[in-house]
Amino acid sequence: HHQSHAASAFYPSPFDEAAILTIDGVGEWATTTIGHGRGSEIKMLKELRFPHSLGLVYSAFTDYCGFRINSGEYKLMGLAPYGEPKYADAIRRELLDIKPDGSFWLNLDYFNFLRGTTMTNEKFHRLFGGPPRGPEEKIEQRHMAVARSIQLVTEEIMLLLTRHAREVTGLKNLCLAGGVALNCVANGRILKGKIFERIWIQPAAGDAVVALGAALAAWYAQEANPRVAVPTDSMQSSLLGPGFKDDEIETVLRSHNAVFQKLEKDTLLDFTVEILKTEKVIGWFQGRMELGPRVLGNRSILGDARSTKMQSVMNLKVKFRESFRPFAPIVRRERVADYFELDVESPYMLLVAPVKKELRREVSSEVKGLDQLKEIRSTLPAITHVDYSARIQTVEREGHPLLYDLLLRFEQATGCGVLVNTSFNVRGEPIVCTPDDAYRCFMNTEMDFLIMAASSSNEPRSRKDNWSAASRRRPIEMKLNLKDEPKEWRKSALPGALGLALVSSLLRWRHVLTDKTWLVILAALATVAAAALLRPRWFRGYHLLSMRLGFAISQFLGRVALILFFIFILTPVGLILRLAGKDALQLKPPRGAATYWQPARDCSPLDRLF
Repeated sequence: HHQSHAASAFYPSPFDEAAILTIDGVGEWATTTIGHGRGSEIKMLKELRFPHSLGLVYSAFTDYCGFRINSGEYKLMGLAPYGEPKYADAIRRELLDIKPDGSFWLNLDYFNFLRGTTMTNEKFHRLFGGPPRGPEEKIEQRHMAVARSIQLVTEEIMLLLTRHAREVTGLKNLCLAGGVALNCVANGRILKGKIFERIWIQPAAGDAVVALGAALAAWYAQEANPRVAVPTDSMQSSLLGPGFKDDEIETVLRSHNAVFQKLEKDTLLDFTVEILKTEKVIGWFQGRMELGPRVLGNRSILGDARSTKMQSVMNLKVKFRESFRPFAPIVRRERVADYFELDVESPYMLLVAPVKKELRREVSSEVKGLDQLKEIRSTLPAITHVDYSARIQTVEREGHPLLYDLLLRFEQATGCGVLVNTSFNVRGEPIVCTPDDAYRCFMNTEMDFLIMAASSSNEPRSRKDNWSAASRRRPIEMKLNLKDEPKEWRKSALPGALGLALVSSLLRWRHVLTDKTWLVILAALATVAAAALLRPRWFRGYHLLSMRLGFAISQFLGRVALILFFIFILTPVGLILRLAGKDALQLKPPRGAATYWQPARDCSPLDRLF
C-alpha cells in the first residue's frame, strides 16, 4: 500500500531523486513511511505501524466533531481557524507520545476503533467536554476549539516527520503522499519551514491514487523502463479523466431541451467576464476531468473573488453546504506573489498561504465563532478565510489554456486577477464528470450560467518520453457481467441443468460412474471442448446459472469458515498471548524508547505480486 503511495508521488514528480514521506490511516501494517527515490528505483527505509496512525487520529476527531470519516477531514481543517487551540496540551499529554523525530504512540485507552464500531469512547468524550456532535447538530465553540487543537498538533507532527525525512535521506527534494498529505494547511507550514528546497505533493494523495502508483511501480520497477524526470511534473495537470467533444455536449443539451447558444472562443471569454463582473455564479465544464479531490478548473464553479456575498451565496444557494467552509482562489502563476505570501507554484491547490498584508482589512478581535464570517477581511473577501489564509491554485497556460485566458481577460477588465474556484457539485454528491452530470447539477442549484467547452480546447500535453499507451505485456481481460448477458439464458439454463442431471442419473443407474469412470471423464472433456468451440446457447445459460449458484454457495461457506476460524483459532490464540503478556498489536509503548520508528518491512517483489 505505502509502496504504491510512494510510487504515485515520486515517479510523476520533477525530481531525479527525492525523499518520500507517506502518511495515511493504515496500509497493511504501515501508517507512516520514509523512503527515497532515485531514477526508477524506490527504497522504503522506516515506518510507523498500526494502530499508531496520524490519519486515524485525525479521522477520530473528524468523527467526534460530526463530520463523515474519510470525506469530512477537510471540513475539520476548514473549521479549525474559528477556534482556539485550548485542547492542544491535552492531546499531547493524554493521547499522543510524540518524539523529537516525529514518531509517536497512541494512548489507545481513549480510542475505540480496535474494540468496537466507533472511533472514540467515553474517556475521550470526557476529556473534550462532552459527547460527539451529531451530523446536523449546531457547531459549538467547543467543537471549533477541538478542531483547532488537533489541526495544530497535526501540523507539529508533520513538521517533525519532514525534518526527520531530511535527516535520514540527506536529500534536498521531498515527495508527499497519503491522505494526510491533503492537509494543505500543514503543507503550507512545511513549505514555510524551508526544510526541503522543493516539495512535490501528489494531487490525488488519498487511497484512490494507489491504483496509479501500482501501475507506475509496475512500469518502472517491473518492466524496467527508464524514467526521465521532466522540469514540471508528469501528472499532465492531473487531467487524466474523460473529456467530451462538441457534438457529445450538444446531444446532451438537446436531450434535455436546454436553451443554449454556441460561441467562439473570444466571444465566450468576453461573455464570461461580463457575467462574472455582475457577481453571477458560473458552472465551468471544460476538457478532461481532474483526478483527485481538488477541482483544478475543468469541473469548477467560478465566481468573483471581490464579492462580499459570494461565499454565502455559493455555500447556501449553490453548494448547499456548511456556511463556515472557505473557498479557494485561482490566479495565474506569474501573479500569485502579488496577492499572496507565496513565491512558488501551487498547481494542485495543496498549499495554504496568507493573503498579502496590504490587501487585508482590520477586524474586531471581539468577534468569535461563526460570527467572524460577517466581517470583511480583505479586498478579496470571497476567498479570504478568517485567519487571512487561502488555499491557492496557480494556473499556467500550458496546463489550462482556456482558464488562463479567462483569468487574464478578467484582470484586464477589472484589475483583479483572482477568481473563486470550487468543485462542480453539491453537498453529498460527487464532482460532475459528464455533460449530463453538469446539466443536472446546474438545474438543481441556483447557478446563473453553465459554460461547457469541448476537450479539444484543453488536452493534456504529451509525455511520450515517459508515458506510454501500451505495455509489452498482453493485457488480461477478465469480465463477468451477468446483467449484460441475453435474458434468454434464464429460459435455457433450467432445462439444461435438468437435462444434465437426468443424464448423470442414468449413467449412475447404469453404474458407468463407478465401472467406467474413464468414459465419463472422456465425455466431460468432449462436452467442455464442444462448449468452448461451439458455445451453444443452452450451455451458456447453464454456465451462468452454475456461476450464480457457485458464487452464493462460496460466499456462505467462506463466511462460515471465517467465523469458525475467528472463534476457535484467533480468539484462543489472542487470549493466550494476552495471558502470557505478549503485545501482538503493540498497544503499550516499549519502556524507555527514544523512538517509535521501525525498519521498513521488505515489500514483496513485484514479480511475486504479478
